[in-house]
Amino acid sequence: MPHATQHADDLSVADAELDSALRGGPFHVALRAAIAARGLPLQRVQHHLSRYGVKVGVTSLSYWQQGARRPQRPESLRAVRALEEILQLPEESLIRLLAEDDDRSAAERPATRSYRSLLAASDILGQLLGDLDSPPDGGLHTLGHHERIGIGARRELRSRESHHIVRAHREGVDRFIAVHHGDPGCVPERMTVHALENCRTGRVRSHHDTGVLVAELLLDARLRAGDTFLFRYGIEDGTAGVSREYVRGFGSPGGQYALQVRFDENALPLRCHRFAQHSPAAPRSGRQELSLTGHHHSVHLVEPRVRSGAVGIGWDWEQGAVPSDR
Repeated sequence: MPHATQHADDLSVADAELDSALRGGPFHVALRAAIAARGLPLQRVQHHLSRYGVKVGVTSLSYWQQGARRPQRPESLRAVRALEEILQLPEESLIRLLAEDDDRSAAERPATRSYRSLLAASDILGQLLGDLDSPPDGGLHTLGHHERIGIGARRELRSRESHHIVRAHREGVDRFIAVHHGDPGCVPERMTVHALENCRTGRVRSHHDTGVLVAELLLDARLRAGDTFLFRYGIEDGTAGVSREYVRGFGSPGGQYALQVRFDENALPLRCHRFAQHSPAAPRSGRQELSLTGHHHSVHLVEPRVRSGAVGIGWDWEQGAVPSDR
């Protein structure tokens, strides 16, 4: 059956081209390859999008796959996420390519704080930790970590508060090194570290270009192996522009992690979602929409036992002028 064989060969070539495009991009090439691999005319793609409640014209879809235009508005980004499902692609695969294209072309859309950017600053982080004589293993295992993020009236990352429950696994542990990575454009020299409970602030180091700050927290007790301890600290930031997500990376498995993001009542997002990422190169997964609480305007996630990788919360803003904080 030569026709069937030829059809199978065509499919394998299309799938190979799609796999290559999803790995290396750019976005419009991957989108074009995905539509071709699924054998869908643009009118059918538009029809499927309408079933997701997303309105996109055939002309716009054509421009997107040609690279003549790029999806940037919130409605367009919703369409891209729907396309990932319609075209049976890995979650966040097209969104990731859009972000990478933006990085390469220095697009006008502001960059977001990301786990990838934290890893890109790992050399600087290593130097700062070296300045504080911090060993790779701080001697503490995290049993629980509750992190609370405050987003201000200008949509900025205003503050971060961390409450840690730890257990020492070696003798004589008496300090903890906190690491904060601000949003693009932040000024770490203007940030303030506050020791809130059962600790004192020691030495603080920062690096302007990467936005990384590390702070030594001196515990109120010298721990023996097996001892548990609770402490709490906060960081006042508010030095960058519009914030769009908060990501927490984990180098190794640990205990429970809870992340709460609270928004100023004068700057509420259109929508929020949680996500996970197994490694910096992997697509994001586990996307789940989150609803703001009524009175405190917050969303949260809870990981009973964290794994290596990252989890985070992202949010979309209504387009227009950034609210004043007055």
